[in-house]
Amino acid sequence: MNPEFVPSPEALPDAFYRELGGGRYESTPATAGPWSAKSQHAGPPSALVGRALERHAPRPGMRIARVTVELLRPVPVADLAVKVRTVRSGGSVEVLEGEVTAAGATVLLARAWRLVASPRATPSLQPVPPAPALPGPQPPHTMAGAHPDGYIAAMEWRFEDGRGFDSLGPGTAWARQRIPLVAGAPDSPLTRALTVADSSWAVGFELDHHSNLVINTDMTLALHRDPVGEWLCLRSHTAASPEGSGLALGQLDDALEGCGRVLQTLLVTERRDRL
Repeated sequence: MNPEFVPSPEALPDAFYRELGGGRYESTPATAGPWSAKSQHAGPPSALVGRALERHAPRPGMRIARVTVELLRPVPVADLAVKVRTVRSGGSVEVLEGEVTAAGATVLLARAWRLVASPRATPSLQPVPPAPALPGPQPPHTMAGAHPDGYIAAMEWRFEDGRGFDSLGPGTAWARQRIPLVAGAPDSPLTRALTVADSSWAVGFELDHHSNLVINTDMTLALHRDPVGEWLCLRSHTAASPEGSGLALGQLDDALEGCGRVLQTLLVTERRDRL
């Protein structure tokens, strides 16, 4: 935590993206991830394609229940184009695909299941204990060796007492956006969840990401109901094996109760500059 770095509303862009028309968006500096001011954190572009998926030929009584994002290469802080198509449409299920390109190159792919909403008589099942209460205001959190002025600063983070991004996991953090996803447009429950979901493994750092290269190649968000409110809680832990890979698993809660899960595959390898 760095108490000297206090992002003010005036210092932040008006949104993560500005719409340019025709499925094109200008990326603002707020999208920049922790490792470079030139590459985006995967949260904002995941939410951007999620926004396009839920706006594509919407059908009353149906909701997006799962989104899987494949991170093909670093997403540059540059103009992006988003396209969506229907793969299969049935009476109660649909499969949608989304693509994000930068300068003509595909940087992100997404696939979503849109399902008919369950009946009102469906029981409410919660297999995990409730999340801890939202902590009170905290000084802004940063990450050792990270770029603090982009995505990290554009989100408000509240960890359990005495913990932060540099604490060894498992970890728990509440987060909310300080700015909207797209300038002049309201956020949706799905986009708010996607904006924060890719941070799951960082909330529960358990692998040495300074000595080794540790990065997620994908992110799956499954929601058994739509999140409520701005604040979302991630409770995250990591599994890993020698001669294998890593797996980050997250429980997503809102102020009411649990609403979904986050799954990320982690590439774990030696850094080339250390070979």
